Amino acid sequence: MKTLPFRADHVGSLLRTPAVKENRQKWKQGEITADELRAVEDEAIAETVRRLEATGMRSITDGEFRRDYFHLDFLKELSGVSVTGGIEANPQAKVAEDGFKPPVLSVTGKLRHVKDIQVADFNYLKSVTTQTPKVSIPSPTMIHFRGGRKSIDIQSYPDMDEFFADLAEAYRQEIDHLYAAGLRYLQLDDTNLAYLCDPKMRAAAVERGEDPNELPRTYAALINSVIDNRPADLTVGIHLCRGNYRSTWFAEGGYEPVAEVLFNTINVDAYFLEYDDERSGDFAPLRFVPSHKSVVLGIVSSKVRALEDMDDLCRRIDEAAQYMPLENLCISPQCGFSSTHHGNDLTPDDQWRKLELVVDTARKVWGTA
Repeated sequence: MKTLPFRADHVGSLLRTPAVKENRQKWKQGEITADELRAVEDEAIAETVRRLEATGMRSITDGEFRRDYFHLDFLKELSGVSVTGGIEANPQAKVAEDGFKPPVLSVTGKLRHVKDIQVADFNYLKSVTTQTPKVSIPSPTMIHFRGGRKSIDIQSYPDMDEFFADLAEAYRQEIDHLYAAGLRYLQLDDTNLAYLCDPKMRAAAVERGEDPNELPRTYAALINSVIDNRPADLTVGIHLCRGNYRSTWFAEGGYEPVAEVLFNTINVDAYFLEYDDERSGDFAPLRFVPSHKSVVLGIVSSKVRALEDMDDLCRRIDEAAQYMPLENLCISPQCGFSSTHHGNDLTPDDQWRKLELVVDTARKVWGTA
């Protein structure tokens, strides 16, 4: 098994500090400059990195402090992408008190990588950590799934093959630039493959004119076209999520509908999988994971305040090890703690206790984090 992912890992986003939240709002209102906001973010990231390292974590992110959303802040920087409208939450999920609906993406022109998106942020993260810096970016599938063909300008892309080719090329350029800056650990955040485990989401895809049985293969081909020629020392993981806006979830269903394609066709090194409650199903789909890949079990919840019991976590890891080797397993929270700037229903103390629990559990099971 590769050094990465670490036995104790995490998905990426962390609760924004009060200073970051306050000053980002000031920047949006034109009260401070972008440079002044960045200085505040720099200070908060440096302090948070020190706190993250103190937990024993060796995988270090900047907490996504410079983003409002885990995906939009990245994707909107690609030429040809527009952000509009909103999406409906799962009717069984908690409704946002403010009636907020996350925006959605559409493609209104030719997709191009016209500037570096994460390189400067990575360079700063690298400068303030003594451990392994990790960058998480949205999976390229995020531009397609929500709207499908209808969300992609027919004049720009009468041929969908050209759309996927341009999208992949834009991603390859960004990843190449990150690698040149020193990145060796990349994570793709993908809600769509997890949404395709949900019967209601699959039905909605059919209504949009898509084949939910074929989409996983389409997405596998897209992701592979981005990463297949990566350098041997660049580890790529993919995180599957069923929604994480203010502790709200959008989809449910075990991994069985996508498992074979997910584990055997997508050429990533590791999978960060939600497994914090019954919505994710059982561990049986892990039987499809090949021996050269790792699975990071997201069995600690970033959605609820209650702290998990370490013995229960160990038992769940043992259950997963019935389907794949224990040496290929790791542990993490099931998602980030703040996929959007709003955060989840936890306090900062809750967050740090959960991260410490992940590290302590890894040390108990494998003898190292």
